[in-house]
Amino acid sequence: MESCEIGTIVIKIGGGVLDELTDFWSLVRKINRPIIVVHGGGAQSTKLANRLGHSPLIIQGRRVTTDLDLAIAEWAMRGEVNVQLVSQAFAHGLEAVGLSGVDGSLIQVCKREPWILKEEVVDFGWVGEIARVNNRVLTVLLDAGFLPIVAPLGVDEAGQCYNVNADTVAGAIAASIKAETLLFVTKTGGLFQDHNQPNTLVKTCNATDVANGLADGWVSGGMGVKLTVAQMAIKSGIGHVYILGPQDIMERNRATRVVE
Repeated sequence: MESCEIGTIVIKIGGGVLDELTDFWSLVRKINRPIIVVHGGGAQSTKLANRLGHSPLIIQGRRVTTDLDLAIAEWAMRGEVNVQLVSQAFAHGLEAVGLSGVDGSLIQVCKREPWILKEEVVDFGWVGEIARVNNRVLTVLLDAGFLPIVAPLGVDEAGQCYNVNADTVAGAIAASIKAETLLFVTKTGGLFQDHNQPNTLVKTCNATDVANGLADGWVSGGMGVKLTVAQMAIKSGIGHVYILGPQDIMERNRATRVVE
């Protein structure tokens, strides 16, 4: 870990790593800095949807959210996943508080405008684009010594709840509180040009690398979203942005650092 990191750390963990976090929580406990955790839950939402006989639609790494998909997101992410993470943190001696972007109007959103893809109009339904982060609830919790664990839901001015991309939520929160470090924790660890070849780890990734990866196909879907958010985080002034595995949040030997 680089010694110049002195501020708050925002850690986004994907739903795919929830069963692999024993070492993660032990490492979090060793980090002597304020920490905010933002989590996804796409895998858990999809599993629940399938149990209900529903097949969610995902376009370019982003989930179309119908009325049923929104209810599933609320049940899975604010319910099962958030409670599970808070319980895991407590078991490792951490005082965690679970909340969503709706609590304290933390993540204020507007409805995503339809996209035009391949000459077709795509309405993402109840998917929110972040309009504002009201970080007061986070500040209160951090000042009291708690570890906030945030589910990626948002709310609009009328009180309507929305599904929000978790990477985007993490980036927006990090920018809002002027975090020093933003970590994206994934099941596969860092960014690879070929996941079957460990020696293809991209140690440092800039905007040109992202563009080349998208063009050549080794960056796609959710990773494309993650790297886009990471680039925005760098431009907002966050000094340290990494994509890594849950066991690597301190040493970062197998991590990808995102730079301009």
